[in-house]
Amino acid sequence: MTEQKLKIAVAGVCGRMGSTIVSLLKNCSDMKLVWAFESKNHPSIGTEIISGVNISDDFQNCQDADVLIDFTVPEATVANVKIAQQKNVKVVIGTTGFSQEQLDIVRAASEKIAIVISPNMSIGMNIMMKLVQMAAEMLGGNYEVEIIETHHHNKKDAPSGTALKLGEIINRTRGMDARSNFVYGRSGMVGSRKPEEIGIHAVRISEIVGEHTVMFGGKGEILEITHRCFSRESFASGALIAAKFIAGKEKGLYEMKDVIDWLGHIT
Repeated sequence: MTEQKLKIAVAGVCGRMGSTIVSLLKNCSDMKLVWAFESKNHPSIGTEIISGVNISDDFQNCQDADVLIDFTVPEATVANVKIAQQKNVKVVIGTTGFSQEQLDIVRAASEKIAIVISPNMSIGMNIMMKLVQMAAEMLGGNYEVEIIETHHHNKKDAPSGTALKLGEIINRTRGMDARSNFVYGRSGMVGSRKPEEIGIHAVRISEIVGEHTVMFGGKGEILEITHRCFSRESFASGALIAAKFIAGKEKGLYEMKDVIDWLGHIT
């Protein structure tokens, strides 16, 4: 008996991430695209994206999806999460730039449906996050920390959600509030850096998909941990793995570290 494929809906299907996810889904043996949608008045509305699936202008009319994958913008993602909750559809969120109020809406929805949310779906990046946590634990508070992130010139939010997440991991490891002592770039006569500062710097140039470096500086040495992404397929493949993970969950809010822990147990 053939195992039923996981049915996937994709938001922002004509965007960089949406189109990459669809491209990977075309070659998936255990998942299939059943619904694809874009914003109202998008020129692609009504066109066939794969055989049997035309691009819609909403998620409300979707009747047959197990998981929604959403890499769009915060306002659209929040609206889609509300609809997903009504339909009992699980959600994988790669959108960044949420306000606290918007995150609270997502968190409330996770009491009814299962949601994976992460600023970076790359498996390699999430392993980097574990390495950064280990380094912060072992080096303690005596090492200065700077974070540098580089992205393409079209990225709307800065610093990246991933850079913020890396800083939060270090602060929490040190027993501090998530975003305390963050310094976003420096300009003018700022004086000597405070030991507890975490400098976060955003570079926007060309078509770079994403690079993140965390620097730990001690007396006479610097430890750098770097992740470079050369293709959006790393994010898209991670999102599809997250969809498989969440298919087995009823409700709750999960991160990619939960997905990686699960992946380690099944591989």
